[in-house]
Amino acid sequence: MKKINLYLVALISLMGTYACGSGGGAKSVENQADSIKKDSLAKVAQTPHPDTTYASVKKLKAIKIDTFLKDVPGKLESYENLYANVDGILTFRGAPSRETPFVGKVKGTPSTVKVDWAFSTGGGMTPRWGGGSGWTGQPLYVNWSDAQLKRIKTEAAQYVKPELKNKEIIVGSLAGKVFFIDFETGKASREPYNINNPIKGTTSIHPSLNGNIFVGQGINTTSPFGAVVFNLYNHKQVSFFPVDRNAWRAWGAYDSSPIAVGQFVFRPGENNTLYKLYCKGDSVKLHSTLRFRGENGNAAGMESSIAIHRNYGYVADSDGNILCVNLDNLNVVWHYRNHDDTDASIVVVEENGVPFLYTGCEIDSQGAEGFSWFTKLNGLTGEEVWTTQIDGRCIDGKKKVEGGMFSTPLVGHGDCEGMIFSHFVTHKAGRLGEFVAFDRKTGKTIYRIPLKNYSWSSPVALYNEKNELFIFTGDVVGNVYLMRGKTGEILHTSHVANNFESSPIVIGNKVVCGSRGTQIYKMSIE
Repeated sequence: MKKINLYLVALISLMGTYACGSGGGAKSVENQADSIKKDSLAKVAQTPHPDTTYASVKKLKAIKIDTFLKDVPGKLESYENLYANVDGILTFRGAPSRETPFVGKVKGTPSTVKVDWAFSTGGGMTPRWGGGSGWTGQPLYVNWSDAQLKRIKTEAAQYVKPELKNKEIIVGSLAGKVFFIDFETGKASREPYNINNPIKGTTSIHPSLNGNIFVGQGINTTSPFGAVVFNLYNHKQVSFFPVDRNAWRAWGAYDSSPIAVGQFVFRPGENNTLYKLYCKGDSVKLHSTLRFRGENGNAAGMESSIAIHRNYGYVADSDGNILCVNLDNLNVVWHYRNHDDTDASIVVVEENGVPFLYTGCEIDSQGAEGFSWFTKLNGLTGEEVWTTQIDGRCIDGKKKVEGGMFSTPLVGHGDCEGMIFSHFVTHKAGRLGEFVAFDRKTGKTIYRIPLKNYSWSSPVALYNEKNELFIFTGDVVGNVYLMRGKTGEILHTSHVANNFESSPIVIGNKVVCGSRGTQIYKMSIE
């Protein structure tokens, strides 16, 4: 703790330095104070977290960092959220923190969910995987400027359809294609981009809107198999990263949704490798990699999306390891043992200037029955603030279905400030799946609401004019739910699709979500 105390002292000292600095001009004392406060906070926001290592890292059996672009410094040029001012939803949960900054708006108390359109992806490459979208499968949304739209129509003329307008939905599909859909009509806005293998995870658009979209292949049905970057303006492939022969784990899928910070993009792989990609213009080059083995010597894969606060990145793997990584140099800062396979993405929330992590695990290696540990960690030190257990079990059939948490949590605001919500797969009699609300300060369970079936989908928030929170979510048999966040009261439920395994986005009072089948849906919340 000594290092952290020194770090906090340094931040306080930095704020004091700017507050006490001399300056000219005839500003009033009040205006000058406001200016100083903004300057101080801006400087602190750009201050990196310390390059340090805690004793918990010694529990890892091996760490290997390789740098491939020796002439490119690894230090991030900026720690700011590059997604904050873009008119769109460009990555899983919309931001480096995975805290879901996109929220919907409704009037009064909503009580209905109506389907506006359904877009068909077709049946896909294999009978087993079909089309539509799976976990996490979140759509992206871009409101193109007129100049950007003109560029697309010029450079990708042979792929563009008459329906292409400013507002566009882009979604990776189990059909092995990236589909383009007009937000208003639900009709194809362009020809799909063929990726040749099913896509399970969420694609990611570079926030500079240089055109690059990062796509991870999820299932190896054809060769080559790996990670793709193509350009949305001209539909040309920018790069293809095949199976990494240097990886410590053979499975080369990429379900994680990449994220951009500074001049780099960070992409975890299911081959146990964290990739740091250098992006200049629309070019993408491999800068460096991090590989690690856990306490038991295993090199496990990373399916969850990396969460980021300034220069600290937080990754989770299928063996229950959570690592904090200094993104400037890929040094491991701390390690936490998260009990079991962790596929749900970590959520980072800054509270009183300190980043805290919220994470939950599955019931997998524990056996047929066990617990999902839902945990709050100090993002600077890895120290456990609290942990709570949600009981559940696995189902064994043709395909084993694990229990526990696959859903990425939703942070509550408005009348639900201080709350956090998530789905849990319980598979208990009468309780196949539950929606659970927790107190963020204590970890205490506020309510547990049984649903008609379990869910892997991540819920989204809508707020009304009174700042009351309402939650939209779906389950694995295609039911949708509209809930009051404060109490868990179910205001509406209906059957819409085959399987809402994917996570939705919300724009205004409109929700867009893919189903495990052949359909992508847009729904109105009223």
